[in-house]
Amino acid sequence: MSEPHARIRLAIRLLLAVFYAVAGIVHLVSPDAFLPIMPDWVPMKREVVLVTGLCELAGAAGLFVPGLIRLAGIMLALYAVCVFPANIKHALDGVDVAGLPSSWWYHGPRFVLQPILVWMALFSTGVTRWPFRQR
Repeated sequence: MSEPHARIRLAIRLLLAVFYAVAGIVHLVSPDAFLPIMPDWVPMKREVVLVTGLCELAGAAGLFVPGLIRLAGIMLALYAVCVFPANIKHALDGVDVAGLPSSWWYHGPRFVLQPILVWMALFSTGVTRWPFRQR
């Protein structure tokens, strides 16, 4: 790992792997808890929640499979963008989800952190170097 930011990238990948593995397990174990925040235009809501759980687990594992690391980063970044409509509905409709706060003290930071989550997936897997350009 001679790359200047290799340790930072690895630390972020570990953090993302834990985050997505836990989220994936929760989506698979309690899919019905997420149904109220699914936008009305999403078909087969329960199945979509289950598939998202599988995607999260696959992404978490892919972060450490040589040859799949960059793909996992791209897919997790896309995933974070794709689930954003559910986050918006959760916030704007004031949907109560057991175990999650419903105030803007929760939703505000979550909106701000969503693009950071996208960046973390891309940076930690070497898809982007921004903002750390090499000279």
